[in-house]
Amino acid sequence: MTALQPPPLAPLLALRGLRKSHASQVVLRDITLDVPEHDCLVLVGASGSGKSTLLRCINLLDEVDDGEIVFAGRDIADPRINPDSVRGQIGMVFQAYNLFPHMTVLENIVLAPVRVFGRERAEAEAAARQMLDRVGLLDKAGRKPDQLSGGQQQRVAIARALVNQPRLMLFDEVTSALDPELVLEVLSLLRDLKNDGMTMLVATHEMGFARRVADRVCLLSRGAIAECAPPEAFFDAPQSEAAKHFLGAIRGAGRV
Repeated sequence: MTALQPPPLAPLLALRGLRKSHASQVVLRDITLDVPEHDCLVLVGASGSGKSTLLRCINLLDEVDDGEIVFAGRDIADPRINPDSVRGQIGMVFQAYNLFPHMTVLENIVLAPVRVFGRERAEAEAAARQMLDRVGLLDKAGRKPDQLSGGQQQRVAIARALVNQPRLMLFDEVTSALDPELVLEVLSLLRDLKNDGMTMLVATHEMGFARRVADRVCLLSRGAIAECAPPEAFFDAPQSEAAKHFLGAIRGAGRV
């Protein structure tokens, strides 16, 4: 008698027919995608392909025109959903660090947990120090952002996103504003998060990171997913003409 197999686990994040336009320009076209828990999915594509807009829609910073964003079993694209209740579980880090320059590193991290999510100050500070220790910056807790390098500021921004213990992390070109020598320290932190089991969507131009760390690489082209595959298949045996063209371009630029 054949043993019954357990049903497959539902993905932590499921996008279904996502559409988004700005004025008359279509930015996202019928995006359908599953992100299992603990996976790292890397989004690649030319500037303007829709990567940032997709992440902003998932974080409810941009409203979608149509489709579903099912996170942890509920459609968070429903306008009745409280965005703050979602952002406590979905952290996002941007290309710009977005740190408040007049506040210390510790104050930047504590601000949202206390003011938005109502945590006690002492509890929030303890969690903030724990996150700073995790990203290797506990000794910078009392510094102002302009006293840190770009790479350190970006790691503070990551610590700020992690302090609420999100289930999903979104990274939008987090190394693009960094000098080349600082890129490695941020990508190393993202790799550590992946190894710790964090579920991540990472929009990046860093193809080496995509090849080594991603569970899947998804190419966005003109607002649609042109190809989505494990990194070895994506880089070594692309199937779509869009992926072949994209990889040819970045190889010609010496980025792979």
